Amino acid sequence: MVSGLRESKKRATREALSWEALRLAVERGIENVLVEDIATAAGVSPRTFNNYFSSKYEAIVWRELDRMVRIGDILRERPPDEPFWDSIEHAVLAIYGNDNETTPPDKTWTDGVRELISAPLLTAEYLKADAAMTRALAEAIAERLGMTEQDMYPRVIAGSVGAACSAAQEQWVNADPVVPLGPLVRQALGYLKRGEP
Repeated sequence: MVSGLRESKKRATREALSWEALRLAVERGIENVLVEDIATAAGVSPRTFNNYFSSKYEAIVWRELDRMVRIGDILRERPPDEPFWDSIEHAVLAIYGNDNETTPPDKTWTDGVRELISAPLLTAEYLKADAAMTRALAEAIAERLGMTEQDMYPRVIAGSVGAACSAAQEQWVNADPVVPLGPLVRQALGYLKRGEP
């Protein structure tokens, strides 16, 4: 019980640091954000920040890695008799939003995100995390299908799902006028499900 509470607090701290890193980077530009700024905004010390992340770039990218881990967790909880692609779609949309989201984001936010993701050091951090994201989702897919992590199919599907989510996010951040993310993610997953546009 105590260790569960401790883990929950650690996760909350990690989430807060990651969110504040993202928020501040979008608002100010990543080059204008210091670790000290992120720690202060999250209500912790810079030393605490360094216990969780090695850089502000890693803190921002953690959010995407965590999304893939949570998608895998949700996938594991889906009914075993549910069709595979329906389970994938449900798990992904539980994290990225759904078609009921009719309110588009603030354009200032998407403009800031677009500028942020073009930062070379952030791109490099995303590339480093990509294998971990694919592996986390592939493990859940392998479990779902009664396969092992060494089987190629779960890795191919996990990579494809990750690519679909990335393509939807790129479409979302560049949309003019701005649009909700959920329907774009559903559309991208539909391409995988049907194998055609």
